[in-house]
Amino acid sequence: MGLSNKQLPKIGFLYLDYVLRFFNHSNFKGWPNKIETVTYHWKNDKARFIKEVKSKNIDVLIGNIPATAYETFREIARELPHVRFLPSMDTQFSNKSKENVTRFAWKYDLPIPKTYIYYNHDNANEFLKKTEYPKIVKKSYGPSNYGGYFVHKVDSYKEAEDLFAEKKYHPMYFQDFIPMEADIRVMLVGHKPVCAFWRRAPEGEWLTNTSQGGSMDYMNVPKNVLDLAVKVSKAANAEYWACDVAYGRDGKVRILECATAFAAFPYIRDWIAQYIMWSLSEGSFKKPNMPMFNWEELGKMDPSILRTLRHIHFGSFTPSFDGESFGKIKKNYGGKKVYLHTLDNEYKVYDVKRRWSEEWPSEIWNYQDNLTLNSAKSLTNENAKNVPNPTSGESSEVVTQVNIENVPSTDESSEVVIQENIENVLSSSSDESSDSATNEIKISEEELTNFLISIDGIGKKKVENIIKHFGGVEEVLSAIHQNPSTLLEVKGVTDKLANKIKKSWNKLLK
Repeated sequence: MGLSNKQLPKIGFLYLDYVLRFFNHSNFKGWPNKIETVTYHWKNDKARFIKEVKSKNIDVLIGNIPATAYETFREIARELPHVRFLPSMDTQFSNKSKENVTRFAWKYDLPIPKTYIYYNHDNANEFLKKTEYPKIVKKSYGPSNYGGYFVHKVDSYKEAEDLFAEKKYHPMYFQDFIPMEADIRVMLVGHKPVCAFWRRAPEGEWLTNTSQGGSMDYMNVPKNVLDLAVKVSKAANAEYWACDVAYGRDGKVRILECATAFAAFPYIRDWIAQYIMWSLSEGSFKKPNMPMFNWEELGKMDPSILRTLRHIHFGSFTPSFDGESFGKIKKNYGGKKVYLHTLDNEYKVYDVKRRWSEEWPSEIWNYQDNLTLNSAKSLTNENAKNVPNPTSGESSEVVTQVNIENVPSTDESSEVVIQENIENVLSSSSDESSDSATNEIKISEEELTNFLISIDGIGKKKVENIIKHFGGVEEVLSAIHQNPSTLLEVKGVTDKLANKIKKSWNKLLK
């Protein structure tokens, strides 16, 4: 059915002074209602910005947030609980820093090069004296963290020492060097790959960024790279997403970068906007059809033309369409010939639903601001404690730094990070709380239904409305536990009923 024009949410574009705009009105061609714009002007503009969003009755605020404004907009989003940010603030967690990308990968056990993060520079220096080289050193956080200009290869301790003395990067972030055939950028919309291309280093070089001489080509992107990109996009619950994947000479694939903020061709931005309009309208707008491996044909064009293309549309595959060639082409994957339209069905466009709870709250995850260089100077081996990271899985294992030689051996599939064990760092991450208790509870939709129906005033229809509104069992539980006022957004749920649900849930936990 879809929503009528009157039922459509009020869209606003989020702009910031001095920041390139990812979307504009032409990307949302056909949206029938007025799209507002709200610009953040930096420096104590939070209160005014919030007031303007409220005064314009904006329901959905669309726009990427730069690293240096991420924490401010975390606060803004909490002041605007009924406004949906697109992409979501949790999805933009990885935009803030390479450190955040690493923590995201650790949590979801995603393959990345073995990574080291140090806040205490003296401890890092001791490790760098003992480790093997080469290493890749990266600037983790900052407003200009693109283009490879803050990525360095060091072949000895002396080179590492000189580099950190000159650049003064904090935290000290470095990775094992992985010999690569190339890296591959994959762009996804609704978890479906819509563009992918190789980025190859110049002869004799190691850095693949095109801004520093690397080359691009679009043919024969391996399926395991696409599969990894889809897995990462789903882990992030990303409406749109891009991954840089290292294609190692050892045959393994590893995540280098991932974010919602990325350079995209104009037609990609059009596709993302079409996807957003389809999702927000609940089907009133047509879902964009982006055939698999369209990039191989588009990539044959001269780059100067490709960078200007707009509003590209493909017909869905049927034998009578001009696009039927996409179905007849075969690809050789795993020794088998596979029709492209089969792969097109395998990689589907998903409607990414809003989550109402925070996955990456800054009180736990804002290491960069909580562990400044000055505060980290007091962190010594004598007062270090085994405080675990708020992550899960072997890839996030924390080992004591006092005895570097005792680091356990591991294969590449479960990278071990050597990181300071910091006294009282974000202690809430190691304390048992009702939040962690809630996350450990796993119940089925049937069990959730039975729980809700047991409360006076709730029938099956209301339960269906609650689950549909929040998008799933996990999201409903998060809303009940962390922000029960959001239950009021469901038709028929009153303050009294929301309080009943919350009290019944607390009673169940006991």
